[in-house]
Amino acid sequence: MSLHAEISEQPAVIQALLKTQRPIVAEIAATIRSNDPRFAFLAARGTSDNAGRYANYLWGAVNGLPLALATPSLFTLYRRPPQLRDALVVGISQSGRSPDIVQVIETGRAQGNMTLAITNAPESPLANAADMLLDIQAGVERSVAATKTYTAELAAIALLSATLAQSEAMQSALVQTPTWIEAMLAQEPKIAQAAQRYRYMDQCVVLGRGYNYATAFEWALKLKELTYIAAEPYSSADFQHGPVAVVARGYPILAVAPKGAVFASMRQLLRQLHEDLKAELVIISDDEETLSWAQVPMPLPEGVPEWLTPLVAIVGAQLFTYHLTLAKGYDAERPRGLRKVTETV
Repeated sequence: MSLHAEISEQPAVIQALLKTQRPIVAEIAATIRSNDPRFAFLAARGTSDNAGRYANYLWGAVNGLPLALATPSLFTLYRRPPQLRDALVVGISQSGRSPDIVQVIETGRAQGNMTLAITNAPESPLANAADMLLDIQAGVERSVAATKTYTAELAAIALLSATLAQSEAMQSALVQTPTWIEAMLAQEPKIAQAAQRYRYMDQCVVLGRGYNYATAFEWALKLKELTYIAAEPYSSADFQHGPVAVVARGYPILAVAPKGAVFASMRQLLRQLHEDLKAELVIISDDEETLSWAQVPMPLPEGVPEWLTPLVAIVGAQLFTYHLTLAKGYDAERPRGLRKVTETV
């Protein structure tokens, strides 16, 4: 199966996850509520680490659950793991086979904490190490660059958040996500044509903030994996503390800027990049004026709540990256130096 086919599968994958995993997530949420953890401690690598960035914002904002991103080498190479008390220890991994992520879960469990595995491999070492399992059920993902497993991880994180919050409004919005993703996929012909403009691009900055801080990192990762571009992700706030100095006329800036709590600050920066610095802008947004500043605008479907925009926006970013890979003459199925499963210690 090709990368393009797996990008196209995402609405069906998320729809299936929401249908099959809701009762299991209800049990997980009940266990979490009864144990009342003080914080979540999350271990992941690569694309799954970007899903963890989403959980950092969503579980904090909606569920009042502070989240710390683990440093797995403390558990493996240094053999000096932190003492975790009253924690929810979470491992996220598409394959469930990375030894360092498994070690974090095993140590967290040995210390008496709740442990949760979010994975596409229910028979994996990670799944076997954890007390609780959330199977994202994305099906076999053969392409090296993860797409459907990433959005499925986001959907699993969102479903757990909505269930913990006991929010019918969040549940109802989440059910609409496959339809919104379909609307993003429908933009493919325009995105494919626009990607040709950047076939000689060798560096860029990718901006996001809040829930879409994760999207900026995931978009940049896909650009590195598939097009070999030096793509640097930043929070729009961090970008203004020095890195903005790299921007000159025509410098490519890719940005995810949906309406919401962080939109005003994103909009102000994008206006400066457009009007004062004359940057080359690729923008994913649901604001018409902001999109008008972009050489390549990618409109978000109407009505997507900010907390769900990472599941929708990244699909436009995936399509942009896929078609840019082809425009550059590279093989999207065989990125150099990479393989599907990376096992780190």
